[in-house]
Amino acid sequence: MRKLLFNLHLYFALVAGVFIAILGITGAIMAFEPELDHLMHPHRSYVKPEGQPKSLVELAAIAQTQEQPGQRPLAFQMSPSANIAWAVGFRDGVVYVNQYTGEVLGVDRSQMNFLGYVHQLHLRLLTPLWLPNRDQHQVGKKIMSWAGAASLFLIVSGLYLWWPTKRVRVQWRSGERRSWFDLHNAVGIVSLVFLLVLSLTGVVIGFDEESGPMLYKLTGSQPVPRPSPKIEARRGVPLISPDQVVQIARATLPGAVPVAVSVPNPQILCGVSMRYPEDLTPGGRSRVYIDPYSGQVVQAESSRTTAAGTKLVILNRALHTGDIFGMPSKIAMSLASFAIFVQFVSGLVMWWKRTRAQKRANRGEKAAVAAS
Repeated sequence: MRKLLFNLHLYFALVAGVFIAILGITGAIMAFEPELDHLMHPHRSYVKPEGQPKSLVELAAIAQTQEQPGQRPLAFQMSPSANIAWAVGFRDGVVYVNQYTGEVLGVDRSQMNFLGYVHQLHLRLLTPLWLPNRDQHQVGKKIMSWAGAASLFLIVSGLYLWWPTKRVRVQWRSGERRSWFDLHNAVGIVSLVFLLVLSLTGVVIGFDEESGPMLYKLTGSQPVPRPSPKIEARRGVPLISPDQVVQIARATLPGAVPVAVSVPNPQILCGVSMRYPEDLTPGGRSRVYIDPYSGQVVQAESSRTTAAGTKLVILNRALHTGDIFGMPSKIAMSLASFAIFVQFVSGLVMWWKRTRAQKRANRGEKAAVAAS
């Protein structure tokens, strides 16, 4: 049984190891995605709070006049942190503005930045960039999802293989090959709990089409159905302003802060993503859909009162990203993700050294037979 499990552990690692390593190294970066984005672009990220923010209409007019003439604004990004700049989205780029002074801080016209590439590599193996058909984009997602499942098997089988020896110390002086073996064992067992959490939650996210219904069935709940975004245009009827959209959303979900607002469109419902102070993930998990003509709330979903299955989905994602306990858990999950990469490297080196040793032994046997 042990020999069979050892061989399966080895073959799974050889087949899926590269993809698992990609999951590990990209996951270690993604744990600090917002923080890294602000660090890489400080000039357009940080502002000094000064009184009340200007209206969205004013900010849109400033961004449109200075950076995107002839284009209409499509959406706003509003940070819940007072010292983080807001952004106005256009068809050809995103304009970052100081919400207090109206100063334009920068423009991002790139279709994808470094963190975007990291994100897509982690989720879909960059298939949206090199496969033309949208349906083909799922190929990368399936590969990475099965890589996550393979990592779960490697963790469990690795624990079984480690158990008889229970080695945790790394003895660097006992020989190079043994040192790599010790490192592989030590890193794996020290990070075991975090690796299990990462892999389990990652598999749930990767196979969301299968796991989602299971979570709702487990909790005896149903997801809140989303309304159709398309509406019929009404000629001669004026649209409400983005600021009115925000005001209605705040009144609908008191205590929640808007983080993303779509600009009223004649043929589409206005959507507002909102975040409560206790929400575990940075994105808005509460949503309000508003009629752009009448201002009537078509639907509102609060993370506080949403379906139990949806709460489990949100909790699962917060565990996976490390947002569950803030910065300490993000650091832990980032280190655990990097440990996956270390496991891949140390395992690969062990396999390579073992293969070389076997080849040398085989050559020695052949030479001995020839000499005799």
